[in-house]
Amino acid sequence: MKQLRSLLFAAVMAGSLTGAPALADGPRDRGPRGEEAPPRMREQERAFEATREGRSMPLPMLERRVMPMMGGADYLGPELNGDTYRFKFMQNGRVIWVDVDGQGRIIRRSRDR
Repeated sequence: MKQLRSLLFAAVMAGSLTGAPALADGPRDRGPRGEEAPPRMREQERAFEATREGRSMPLPMLERRVMPMMGGADYLGPELNGDTYRFKFMQNGRVIWVDVDGQGRIIRRSRDR
């Protein structure tokens, strides 16, 4: 009986440690002074619009242009930072960041010493 009580207590404690996650705030309708805030486009929507309007290449095409220049480094994935993509590579235990604009030009590359 004492073991059952200990087991039940441990289960209740474990359950209480995994409480409900905090909810994120919803979108705000008002600016700092209470006026209507202009709708902001999310980064992925801006990237889609730029591709649709011909100002930017699709992500797979950008990846195909950059990956051959990376000399066998493992590609870990992209990030979108404003109007540029940041590709993350790993080579010899070091992370290499490559910033690319929408036309496929390399803007910046972290040092890989």
